[in-house]
Amino acid sequence: MSFPLPDTVDELKAMIGREISALRGAVRRTAERPLPPEPGTEVTAPVQTLAPASAAGARGASPPCECSTHDPGVKGLCAALSAVPASAALLEAVRDEGSGAVRDFRIVAGNRVRSAEWLEAPDRQVGQGFLEARPGAAQSGLFAALAELYTTGGSLEGRVVDYTEQRLGRLHRAPLLYSAALCEEQVLVTWRPVRSQTELLTIDAQYLASLGWGTWDLLSGKVTWSEGLSRIFHAEIGMPWSLEQLCDTLLPDDLTAFSEFLTSVLAGEEPAWTRIRFLVLGEVRTLDLLGRPVAGTDGRPWAVNLVARDLTPQMRSRRRLAQTERETDRLRRQAQAERRVADALREALLPTHSEALAAVGLTVAASYRPAEPDAAVGGDWYKCRLLPDGRVLVAIGDAAGHGLDAVARMAQQRHALAGLAQTGASAGEITTWLNELVCSDPSGETATVVAGHIDETRTLHWADAGHPAPLLLRDGRARPLDAGQRGPLLGALPGYAYETTATPLREGDVLLLYTDGMVERRGEDVTKGIERLAHAMTRSSGLAPQQLIDALLNDPEQTGHEDDTCMLAIRVD
Repeated sequence: MSFPLPDTVDELKAMIGREISALRGAVRRTAERPLPPEPGTEVTAPVQTLAPASAAGARGASPPCECSTHDPGVKGLCAALSAVPASAALLEAVRDEGSGAVRDFRIVAGNRVRSAEWLEAPDRQVGQGFLEARPGAAQSGLFAALAELYTTGGSLEGRVVDYTEQRLGRLHRAPLLYSAALCEEQVLVTWRPVRSQTELLTIDAQYLASLGWGTWDLLSGKVTWSEGLSRIFHAEIGMPWSLEQLCDTLLPDDLTAFSEFLTSVLAGEEPAWTRIRFLVLGEVRTLDLLGRPVAGTDGRPWAVNLVARDLTPQMRSRRRLAQTERETDRLRRQAQAERRVADALREALLPTHSEALAAVGLTVAASYRPAEPDAAVGGDWYKCRLLPDGRVLVAIGDAAGHGLDAVARMAQQRHALAGLAQTGASAGEITTWLNELVCSDPSGETATVVAGHIDETRTLHWADAGHPAPLLLRDGRARPLDAGQRGPLLGALPGYAYETTATPLREGDVLLLYTDGMVERRGEDVTKGIERLAHAMTRSSGLAPQQLIDALLNDPEQTGHEDDTCMLAIRVD
């Protein structure tokens, strides 16, 4: 095939047709031309001789026959049964005298081929009724099919019969493939095992390896497919596709590759390999194809053998894996971006203490630790700064949720608190206004906060909105501060008026404000967590604020936090 490769499927099919026509024409011309005699050879007519009857008898006597359609000395159809490679029998109908319906068949001739070890050869059952010789024929539906064939004509081709029969007290079973045809008043029946064990193992191997193979006889046009190839293309094994039909399922982008592959096979090159995609029942199937030509007597490829391996499941898995990797990478980049934004926001919004606090006699340290170290995003926050009127603003809070939305709410509440504190209002008034702000948030999320200030008399004036009370370490013992009235969460009750509690502080006192992540554990009352934190703080008595925070974070009893944690430690110097 030296002509250019086709550009369309129709051109490819036309190319295949031209090649096949040229091949058949060449073979016909060779077959019609007689070979010339060798020089000096005399051409004579062939001499026909008849073998003696004794020689014919030596090849073996014909199976017994009780056929009623010919004279005893004349050979009929029954004489040809011995040439059938499968089990074969000739049947004559036994009709009911009243209705004329077929009630049985009589076996009048048979060959010696046994289809199973436990089944007798047909020639051993000549003279018997079919239902007597084959008792499983009625239950399997075989007898009904033969009776219908005898009544209506036609033929029976490739009917699989799961034949079961009881012999010598044991049940035997064999899948048999039956074919039958009506010959005047007789029925010719042949049967053979559906598959050998080798065939079954081969089919299993094709299934496990997603393999299949087929043969296209270019001279006769006969196509043979294995069950594996039929499974790959979802086609009936008895109706395999021609090469032209195979072309119709090609993906347009693979036309050139398939044309090159087929061209090399038909040109006699072996082996040829390619990867081609076909559209089968709306699904793209990717196949590795290995092609081999079968050369005839003239050296030309008279047939084409193709072996196909279906890669569709692997390709489908690869696509899912690639999609998962893309999604994972997208989420990874998104998480990295959130961490960068959160880190920048937290660095801007949650700075440590300033030197101005030390000037008024306060040593301050703070810490924020997310529940997941890689997250670094949450709604916990604190505030500690010197106000223009000489007071020190002290606050810690927790905006519900995680991620950038929680960070945004945290920033809003923290900035609002700082602005409200500039008014000189009391801690209760500031918390009341902050509650109205959270109540007006369309997200409907709540928050907790402890907010107040330390004045020149070293007195802490504070209000509590659903938040754990601060711990006071004094004289080597830590205990929670007692709020006069603990108010509800921010955003839970619009119009609620929060009260202010006053707690005098002494020199050497250490005040610890913290979020609930430090004391909450699943399945445990929060009061136990607060007691545990107070005991840990007592054990760390005498440490500076930053050392105290580090000790609490490294305390084995404080591990296992399931939420973000934030702490603000203030020592009165």
